[in-house]
Amino acid sequence: MTNEERGRSVDYESTPLTRAEYISAIVHLYRGEMHRATVWRVRLDTTTNWSVLTTAGLLAFVFRDSANPHWPLLIGMLLIGLLMAYEARRYQVFDVWRARVRKIEENFYGPILKRDPISPQTGWGGYVAQDLLAPVYKISFRGALRARLLRNYWAIFAVLLVSWTLKILMHPAHALTWSEVQGNMAAGLIPWWVPVCYLLLLFCGFLYLVLFVKRAPQSDDEFWREETRPGVASEV
Repeated sequence: MTNEERGRSVDYESTPLTRAEYISAIVHLYRGEMHRATVWRVRLDTTTNWSVLTTAGLLAFVFRDSANPHWPLLIGMLLIGLLMAYEARRYQVFDVWRARVRKIEENFYGPILKRDPISPQTGWGGYVAQDLLAPVYKISFRGALRARLLRNYWAIFAVLLVSWTLKILMHPAHALTWSEVQGNMAAGLIPWWVPVCYLLLLFCGFLYLVLFVKRAPQSDDEFWREETRPGVASEV
């Protein structure tokens, strides 16, 4: 590029943007961020659908015949847990785009709709720009696990647990003694206490997520505090 051509080129660093150029840039940025947030939101629903279909298939198999074993339901809980972890990772990525979208809506579109073009947060554009250059997760993986468990997955696990309990108690149809219940819980060489310990361990894990993991911030302003700036939090 010659000096003459370089002189005619646009210098974004020193040339101020006009009001129309600024609004056009924000509109296109918002459309792009909204599209990405929507795509990742659909991916969250897809993972939940996989979990529901997996649960339905397990229930259909276990209760189709009284001779079918109960242990597929226990394995199903582990599989659903893996899907929940997979969805939690997707939720972290989705939340990156969602946080940007909300920041633009609150500080750009909100004031325009109120006919008061003054952003409620000073310097919000700098936060969004910094996050574009070095994106970071706004929620931890454990926080995302907690969010997905309380939002969707607790019901799926509850269905599997109730179904497993019914499978243990329904066959035979007469009132069971404790020894018969132990026999129903056993699976081949695996003693009856192994499934019990497995379920207790699973329950303790869920209890830890609910009681000891910090929940996701209720206000978007908490997502953009200084501690979440690049260099401190984990980058995407």
